[in-house]
Amino acid sequence: MGRTLKQYEIHPDLREFSAVVVGCTPLEQGYAVELDQTAFYPEGGGQPCDTGILGGVPVHEVHERGGCILHYTDAPLEVGRRVDGFVDNARRRDHCEQHTGEHILSGTLHRLFGAENVGFHIGSPAVRMDMNLPLTAEELAEAEAQANAAVRADRPVRCWYPEPEELARLVYRSKKEIDGPVRLVDAGGADLCACCGTHLATTGQVGAIKILSAQHYKGGVRLAVACGGRAQRAIAETWQDAEQAGTLLSAGPGRLTPAVRTAVQGQDLLRQRLAAMQNDLAEALAAAAVPGRPCVLYCAGADGDGLRRICLKVAEHTGAVTAVLAPGGQGLAYGITLPGGDVRGLCRALNQAFAGRGGGKPGFCQGSLAQGEEASVRAFLTEKINEVQP
Repeated sequence: MGRTLKQYEIHPDLREFSAVVVGCTPLEQGYAVELDQTAFYPEGGGQPCDTGILGGVPVHEVHERGGCILHYTDAPLEVGRRVDGFVDNARRRDHCEQHTGEHILSGTLHRLFGAENVGFHIGSPAVRMDMNLPLTAEELAEAEAQANAAVRADRPVRCWYPEPEELARLVYRSKKEIDGPVRLVDAGGADLCACCGTHLATTGQVGAIKILSAQHYKGGVRLAVACGGRAQRAIAETWQDAEQAGTLLSAGPGRLTPAVRTAVQGQDLLRQRLAAMQNDLAEALAAAAVPGRPCVLYCAGADGDGLRRICLKVAEHTGAVTAVLAPGGQGLAYGITLPGGDVRGLCRALNQAFAGRGGGKPGFCQGSLAQGEEASVRAFLTEKINEVQP
């Protein structure tokens, strides 16, 4: 294999080109086509490959092997034939927006806080950036603001291979030691980094940079970032979501936090009231139960925790097998207990009969049933309890 002329480095805006097929290797699935030159970017450096059409055949993967760019197709192309190539413009544009935006944000984080980008991948729906230092929400907000200022400045993005003398004088970012020529990307003065990817012509073409999320990762922080069209869509979707939430809370975007806080406080108060009412219900049901007699109860207002407390309280009073049913899961929730006994067999039988899931310890089991009406489940439990009750 020879070396392929990388037109995507020389002419980054090139989307249509012609080339000569110099190799076509059959694979287990499809073919690996080699050209004398290509505008298709191969996967590498955290950037996915280009896709498109080559000689009328779809190109679904592109990889570099020893300086040769291989285009993976489902049909062969004749060696020696000149073919036309068409790079998927929307995919390339998206990758250029994400990669150029990543440079600007990484360079800004490095300049402001000395953070190094130690991991980068253009995924879907966001770009993953791993920074080696922990960064606060305030620091990330400052970096995002300054990165977007660099976008608005709309300065040229330059990609080139410096001569060794020039390279020795430059201070640039690089994730690893590079043998041989080094390709640098100057993102409008916001970043200077060794990079093999494709980029936009100016920082302004990025449009916008938005940090979607940040989480602690290996002593640093992992960022999810959207740039360009992805950022616009993320902002629009988030705003629409905020408007819909605001309608439910009677508060518009910008006033959601206090409205949610009030709703959460109200929900906590309701939980406390529900717990108190379920405690009273448990006491009342226990007082009405007959000592020594098994019972099966249905409590329409009990949640999972209330079901458990009712079940245990009644059994404490009766000393017998107690089963409590309530709405829950896909149908009914249940709790079964026998002080000092073992109800796991009854639990398994109940699950098998009514497509249930659940289990527990010998003295108490809890779960839910996907099938069965209240009456049929109660009848089943009443019959089976006699097999458990000593």
